[in-house]
Amino acid sequence: MIDQQTINQIFETADIVEVISDFVTLKKSGANYKGLSPFSNEKTPSFMVSPAKGIFKDFSSGKGGNVVGFLMEHEKLSYPEALRYLANKYSIPVEEKELTADEILQKNERESLMAVTAFAAKYFHDRLASEEGKAIGLSYFRKRGIRDDIIGKFQLGYSPEMRSAFTTEAGKNGYKTSYLVKTGLSIEGENNIFDRFAGRVIFPIHSLSGNVIGFGGRTLRTDKNVAKYLNSPESDIYHKSRVLYGLFHAKKAIVSQEGCFLVEGYTDVIAMHQAGIENVVASSGTALTTEQIRLIKRFANNITILYDGDEAGIKASFRGIDMILEEGMNVKVVMLPEGEDPDSYSQTHSSSEFLDFIRANEKDFISFKTEILLTEAQHDPVKRAQLITDIVKSVAVIPDGILRSVFLKECSLQLDVEEQVLYNEVNKIRQRMQEQKWRREQPGGRDQNFQRVPREFPRTTLPSQPLVPGFVENIFSEVEEREIIYFLLKFGNQMLHLSSEDNAEISVAHYIIREIQNDELEFTNLVYKQIFEDVKDIIERGEELAERYFIYHDHSGVRELSVDIYTSRYELSKVWKRKEAYVEMPGENLGFEVPKSLLSYKMMVIEKALSQLRKELEDTEKNSDLESLNHLIVRIQSLEQVKRQLSIGLGGRTIIR
Repeated sequence: MIDQQTINQIFETADIVEVISDFVTLKKSGANYKGLSPFSNEKTPSFMVSPAKGIFKDFSSGKGGNVVGFLMEHEKLSYPEALRYLANKYSIPVEEKELTADEILQKNERESLMAVTAFAAKYFHDRLASEEGKAIGLSYFRKRGIRDDIIGKFQLGYSPEMRSAFTTEAGKNGYKTSYLVKTGLSIEGENNIFDRFAGRVIFPIHSLSGNVIGFGGRTLRTDKNVAKYLNSPESDIYHKSRVLYGLFHAKKAIVSQEGCFLVEGYTDVIAMHQAGIENVVASSGTALTTEQIRLIKRFANNITILYDGDEAGIKASFRGIDMILEEGMNVKVVMLPEGEDPDSYSQTHSSSEFLDFIRANEKDFISFKTEILLTEAQHDPVKRAQLITDIVKSVAVIPDGILRSVFLKECSLQLDVEEQVLYNEVNKIRQRMQEQKWRREQPGGRDQNFQRVPREFPRTTLPSQPLVPGFVENIFSEVEEREIIYFLLKFGNQMLHLSSEDNAEISVAHYIIREIQNDELEFTNLVYKQIFEDVKDIIERGEELAERYFIYHDHSGVRELSVDIYTSRYELSKVWKRKEAYVEMPGENLGFEVPKSLLSYKMMVIEKALSQLRKELEDTEKNSDLESLNHLIVRIQSLEQVKRQLSIGLGGRTIIR
């Protein structure tokens, strides 16, 4: 583990222009540098590097970050790997944290386990050349049409029928029994020790760096009481939820093809490689995990799932599709012809025919799920409603707002449901998701309800804004929330002069925090909420806001948003588009812009709250509940009064979206 002092030295020493120039041709452009995007195919330079701020921003792909972030994105390095790359470039000695005795023991044990699995992989592969191996193991691979070069590439092998052949040979070569058992290669009985994979063909499982960390073994027996496939158990070096079969061999092709095919088994991966399609991995029969999805995301943002299972198996995989969407990736689905799997299909078709079939038959997840579920729903309205709910839940996990909008429009057309109804449902689901995520992320069981800080920012003689009634809660208003965060980060240290008569001054950050707290409003977007809390803490300590704090924040969402705000050509929302309220560039008249943005935010909160209350009023009128009816009318009247006050502040008009 690299100590913090070394990390700080790396960040202070690394010249972002110098580092990125190793990969991108940069030209001076004012105080910054420009070049063609390394992440997209463009003809006009939109890739910007700011040496003063130590950040890059690619306007064509939307990517941005600091020097370590660039290396992680461009070179597909982990955070420690990127730090070590920079340390090596600038000859900075990497001071690792001193390992404890237990950590040293664990490190040595991992290395020993790796040595055992490396020996085992070679042993099993070499057995294919033995008389038994040729007759059984090699014969099986040949029947599957697997060429010798592919057998060598994937280090395929065979474990002899004799139950302790491998264990005996490993012992002769000095490998301890304890390590054979811990890797799962050997099983210890009461009076003996024997091979786990005896009589099976072997598929070594490689880590991302190419080390063999586990094995899959397929029996060639027809005995139904014997498991067809057997995998290594979990160990210190093998965690099946964090491994994808074939990724080591596929990662280069995944990057170049900008996409990955996901299949079910070992032979599917091998057969597609043999057919010339190398950007393919398998989950090896296990349910897809978030860790596996993130492994793929390191190399590409697009996944195409190839299905050959029955309908029950496909429906069980829907959760995997939602998980892919939740990671912000694009997912498509292909159903192979009946009776075919990637292995069999690749053996009877050329790679171009296979790829043509995929391109002609791949579907987005909405079309796929709708087709599968509508068959079951038929004309049953209850099942149809469940289908719509199921698809809306999938759309709700997509982090990108524009993509959600596109899919909701498509969903509306395919299912004949009003688009606004779908939007409302998605917003409800996302609010619940955000709250759940926030609770999970609280360290040490911190209060889940996000404790409010006492109002420590006194009201001055500056103009006060209408108070939002306390019963208005959990209203989502993305555009306005982001605009307030924009002013908070970009201009937080600047002073507002809102009342020349009283010569009152207050910083933008103080003013925004005061207004948000006085109305007891909360940001529903968790990244915005984190930034607001951090700014408040910094201001309360009497410090100034520093760009560096947010650019190098330990929360990736905060880093990405702050880089975007500090570099983007920002355009204010529609409240600024009226002739009398037009502002040439954000920040030219903060005394006008900041209060206006807060008024705009409060107006949207009030209007959405009114819409909800009116809907409740309609439902209550149908039930003839007079007490509830009066209660709702009082609340609506209260909001209408605040809305009129806000409208005056906004120039006598409401906001038109």
